[in-house]
Amino acid sequence: MKIWIDADAAPRDVKEIVFRSARRLEVEAVLVANSWLEGPPGNPFVTAVRVAGGQDVADRHIADHAEPGDVAITADIPLAARLVEKQVAVIDVRGEEYTADNVADRLAIRDLMDGLRGAGLLEGGGPRPYAPKDKQTFAATLDRVLTRALRSSKIRR
Repeated sequence: MKIWIDADAAPRDVKEIVFRSARRLEVEAVLVANSWLEGPPGNPFVTAVRVAGGQDVADRHIADHAEPGDVAITADIPLAARLVEKQVAVIDVRGEEYTADNVADRLAIRDLMDGLRGAGLLEGGGPRPYAPKDKQTFAATLDRVLTRALRSSKIRR
């Protein structure tokens, strides 16, 4: 099992929580980004992959390499939909878990909002600022999802 992090847009707090979890559970975590990133010094469970620049290149790398039973962290709903289809557990940076039951609805809402913004019918956009409550929710969801994934991987062995 691996933890994949769509690292270009992941808040620092999210990365730090994942780094601590990877060390504690001895699970590999992989940062994937268009820019050069390094894992935390002294944490052998965190690696980084730099992909070529361009739209969705990091997303494609994660989608191509993640396997059933892995866990992914992303705010990108189209990527989440692809991963859920592959039976990868997916969490957004605010702690919402994407599942087969909710990801299609989230994708439809995202597409609707993009269409409204593109037509000039909706102003603004972008996420609200990352708050301490988001960090707490993310940490709790990550712990729950990792516990479930580790149990499942032990059963499959």
